[in-house]
Amino acid sequence: MLLQSPIESIAKTDHIYPMRTISPIASDIVTQPFIEHCCNAYRMDHNGFHGFTHWMRVLHNGRLLAETENANLKIVELFCLLHDTQRQNEDRDPEHGPRAADYAHSIRGRWYELENDEMELLDEALRYHSDGYVEADITVQVCWDADRLDLGRVGIRPSYHKLCTATAKSPFVMEAAYKRSQAVL
Repeated sequence: MLLQSPIESIAKTDHIYPMRTISPIASDIVTQPFIEHCCNAYRMDHNGFHGFTHWMRVLHNGRLLAETENANLKIVELFCLLHDTQRQNEDRDPEHGPRAADYAHSIRGRWYELENDEMELLDEALRYHSDGYVEADITVQVCWDADRLDLGRVGIRPSYHKLCTATAKSPFVMEAAYKRSQAVL
């Protein structure tokens, strides 16, 4: 009998690949009031490419990657909900990452608490998430990969060379995420 790698095992237990179904997670970040706050901060149509359903797929990806890569889940969850809230259009908006980082700073202390070093990681993840970087702290890499694994929603298959983490680069994880991004919610 062939043994599966841990990554292959994770990928093959999800509901689409079907990748593992995530059990409800008690979260200080992902609460109904905070989700509503983020939705209200988003000024575009949530039925577009960068709205609520995208955030939820990124959150799914982020939680899976954070567990496997031992990343800071609190930062990953914040990233997933905030990363596109400050977009001004569905096309090219190179400043939406810096705007999201500035916005995250403006709501810190009201909607969430982070230590200064954690805030620096969240800032980096938000500010540069669309710039194509792959080198960073593992938590920042997980954030970037969680978003990049959802590129299928715009007809782009994630590229192995543009992903950061070993888990995200797994062909099984990439395929499961692509299929999930193509699914109609």
